[in-house]
Amino acid sequence: MVLELTFILFSSFAILFLMRKVATRIGLVDRPNARKMHQGAVPLVGGISTSIVLAQFLTFRPDIIPHSQLFVVSIIILTIVGALDDKFDLSVKVRIIVQATLSVVMMQVTGIELHSLGNILGTGTINLGWFGSVITVVAVIGAINAFNMVDGIDGLLGGLSIVTFGAIAVLLNANGQHELSYLCLVIITVMLPYIVMNLGIFGRKRKIFMGDAGSMMIGFTVIWLLLNSSQTGISPPMRPVTALWLIAVPLMDMAAIMLRRIKRGDSPFKPDREHLHHIFQRLGLSSKQTLAVICTIAMGFAAFGIFGEVAKISEAIMLYTFIACFIIYATLLTYVWRITSFLRKSLKSK
Repeated sequence: MVLELTFILFSSFAILFLMRKVATRIGLVDRPNARKMHQGAVPLVGGISTSIVLAQFLTFRPDIIPHSQLFVVSIIILTIVGALDDKFDLSVKVRIIVQATLSVVMMQVTGIELHSLGNILGTGTINLGWFGSVITVVAVIGAINAFNMVDGIDGLLGGLSIVTFGAIAVLLNANGQHELSYLCLVIITVMLPYIVMNLGIFGRKRKIFMGDAGSMMIGFTVIWLLLNSSQTGISPPMRPVTALWLIAVPLMDMAAIMLRRIKRGDSPFKPDREHLHHIFQRLGLSSKQTLAVICTIAMGFAAFGIFGEVAKISEAIMLYTFIACFIIYATLLTYVWRITSFLRKSLKSK
């Protein structure tokens, strides 16, 4: 296992360096603008490279995940669409149609869908019936766009992804599903070179971004694993409510942002600079400090989700606690400037 992971790690580095040159030649780069404050043109190859290595691994180890061929085809399609979006800025409708189509194919071919919400209200198991298919499509689109929206500062998408895949791996391994747990470890290994280069550890000249190609692929992979882990088998590795805690930060940030945009009369998909990472930076934190704080928050949420699953805390308590956290989160973001202004005045008066 160690030898294989080492080979995967070096393969990921090699493909990243190769794809950087390709991206620069074809103009697949991210340039600074009103919303993007980085310096120079940065190659958008993190997602493409990650998909190539992951697809390569699953070609040689197809039995590690059920329906591996469909999964590989799906992430390749999402990567291509994401790369086209990075290059030509596709319309939101096109991306949503592709995401919805892949979710329907996933349900029809694999049977992976949201059949049950579990006993989340404390009144008995809630079975969704035919409505489960609709909720599954919404969940897939939601997960993909949650990870897409959170990709705003260096290392954040990679860091939050590692938290989520790491938490899924822990629960899968505890349930005896060692192969799927190992796949999560492989994905983390594949992403490490991207994080190193994204943070500019090898220098700004070798810096890369994930791009929509990567965030879409990661979001789809996360929801595939969460649905597979919470909806299949007689005794799934996790309850549906636990999945919320494993992707809490991307999910809460997306929901809060969309609600604020809709309230203003804007499109929920309209880009802006009101995400959690933007707010932390405006409060005076550096990019790396913001990364550390948000990833720590995400680890806290994920740890509580794992604890709740292992300790068998009531699903209703888990849900209501999550809703309470979201309300607090959304309220703090809404009034963050008033709160910080009050705190600054209070500190000055002392």
